[in-house]
Amino acid sequence: MAKNDFAGMTLKQMIDMQDKLAVAIEEKRKGEREETRRAVEEFAEKRGFSVTDLFGATGRKKGGKVAVKYINPENRSETWTGRGRTPRWLAEKLKKGAKIDQFEI
Repeated sequence: MAKNDFAGMTLKQMIDMQDKLAVAIEEKRKGEREETRRAVEEFAEKRGFSVTDLFGATGRKKGGKVAVKYINPENRSETWTGRGRTPRWLAEKLKKGAKIDQFEI
């Protein structure tokens, strides 16, 4: 492996090298991850198991729908689950002094 002379490189050359290295590292990581996954599957299969048998389902599962917690009494079609950004109708009412528990279902 050749030794790099960083002192003789410009900043742009070093940044370009860093970018190329980051891409190469990610490609290597993906390849080794896949190789490891195949080895684990093969190891488990030889013993009569699947990876799911040993470790459960892999990957993140999407959750179900979240129940509505708040409703606008003036327009019952305007609801909010309590997650994410506060809806305008509720923010305006809270700004005017209303308490959030007044809108709970």
